[in-house]
Amino acid sequence: MVIPNLTLVGNFLEAVEKHPRERRFLVKRNRKYQAVSTETFRRDVVTAALGLQQVGVRRGDKVVILADTCYEWVVSDLAILSLGAIVVPIYPTLPADQVLYIAEDSDSKVLFFSSKAQWEKVKSIKEQMKNVKLFVSLLDPPPSENALSLKGLQEIGKGLSEDDYVDMVSTLDRQDEATIIYTSGTTGIPKGVVLTHANVFANVFVLCEIMDVSERDVCFSFLPLSHILERTVVHGYLRKGSTIAFAESIEKVNQNMIDVKPTVMVSVPRLFERVYSRIMEKALSGSQTKKSLFLWSLSVAEKKLHLEMARKKLPYSLRFKYGLADRLVFKKVKENLGGRFRFFISGGAALPKKIAEFFYEMGLPVLEGYGLTESSPVVAVNTFQDFKVGTVGKPIPGEEVIIAEDGEILVKGPNVMKGYYKKPEETAEAFNKEGWFLTGDIGFIDNEGFLSITDRKKAIIVTLGGKNVAPQPIEGRIKQSPYVGNVVLIGNERKYLSALLVPDFEKMEEIGKILNKSFHGRADFCSDSSVERFYLREIKKMVPDLADFEVIKKVALLEEDFSIEKGEITPTLKVKRSFVEKKYKKVIDRLY
Repeated sequence: MVIPNLTLVGNFLEAVEKHPRERRFLVKRNRKYQAVSTETFRRDVVTAALGLQQVGVRRGDKVVILADTCYEWVVSDLAILSLGAIVVPIYPTLPADQVLYIAEDSDSKVLFFSSKAQWEKVKSIKEQMKNVKLFVSLLDPPPSENALSLKGLQEIGKGLSEDDYVDMVSTLDRQDEATIIYTSGTTGIPKGVVLTHANVFANVFVLCEIMDVSERDVCFSFLPLSHILERTVVHGYLRKGSTIAFAESIEKVNQNMIDVKPTVMVSVPRLFERVYSRIMEKALSGSQTKKSLFLWSLSVAEKKLHLEMARKKLPYSLRFKYGLADRLVFKKVKENLGGRFRFFISGGAALPKKIAEFFYEMGLPVLEGYGLTESSPVVAVNTFQDFKVGTVGKPIPGEEVIIAEDGEILVKGPNVMKGYYKKPEETAEAFNKEGWFLTGDIGFIDNEGFLSITDRKKAIIVTLGGKNVAPQPIEGRIKQSPYVGNVVLIGNERKYLSALLVPDFEKMEEIGKILNKSFHGRADFCSDSSVERFYLREIKKMVPDLADFEVIKKVALLEEDFSIEKGEITPTLKVKRSFVEKKYKKVIDRLY
């Protein structure tokens, strides 16, 4: 597969020329979704780029985007890239001290922000920033006279000729650095991953070739654009001419999906886990007739899935039964998600096999993939041509993947990073002598070429008896319980496994009725021995088939969920295990 000689800006210019449309974007404004045309989008990017040039942004300058996912994020990204400047995205959920660290470490000169809350965060560290001299607000008017608005930049740019923009982008090269993305850092200090235009566009181009997305699709975007997965797929949506609809916020995702009726969406496993729990709870708490119909429908769908996975022909009777199940049960579920989804893509963490099967059975395929920030990000992904539930698919065209002797996944490809910003030693350590990137993930490739991920290399628990336990698959199954909010397995160099568990506190009253008890708040609930025993039974129910050394013997209930603000999880919702174990050391020690 030959990758065209395009930059991300070249991809944008090619896309707006090939796909002129009135409904290029759907953006919530004044309480309703409004369409943004291809021509408006093109003009917004061009004028913003020219405005940035006029206020002194130059080729090679670093520019922070600290903003929630929105149309203006995409415009800002492409405007910055058009100058040959380098985008440094920061998760909007990160606290002020981490924003300061990234802005300073990246030597950024400009900072874009999207809300009054983000401005308050920036204001608290503004005086400590040595390099950032210009602040650009995506709000209009900006919340402070110390900030220029994006619209203000565009007004400056409108006074210039578009020929100046053509001259500007004509000097761009595929090997130019496009972005520095700071890894979530489950261990140690975050590192800036340097990706070139060639790195990211290689992923964009290949994904566009193998994924079934077109002008007919409405693609729903709600994950942070500061994450390379969402940003790469948005560049892909542009290339394919799809309509891109933005969520108002994480809290309004469900309602927004009903509003815009999307056909494609990328998400992380946590959303699928929550949807699964909600559907199961509602179905199993209904009348006996509804419960029986739901379970019958699932059993029919399960038989259909197994035959399809075995590439066998479906008998007429099964096709008829599935059609009935779809009309009576699955159609209603799909309507609650907008009613038009063709498929989902899942990435960022492992998706429990049971949940992947559940969605597929309902006619909502979840194409699970695998990648890292350092690989722009996709390494492997399931497609409709090559699909296997429980795996992350086959390596994408152009990507080489091998498994080292210790089980670590090693990769090579045009999408693999240039290196870590200002960290030559860490860059050298990330590759072996043969030039393979060391992913830090453990996995295997089956005899059909599908890749499966076991866990992070550093997350593997080694018990005192020398047994190796991969915690993520076990945690994923436990989190399928409607009573569990979060869970982290403990047991490294310990005699047995235990767990730190965050209950779903919305279920506190329900659990009280089961135990015939009432509780005076979370502290009383979490310290009650009968509640601990309830959760140990629930864990055993969710993972009944564990080996003896994998059995969770004790549990400690926590009164609050893990959070980004407290440093316990990354912006991509991965638990910082070493941090959590240190923070809760006294709690853990009591379990042993």
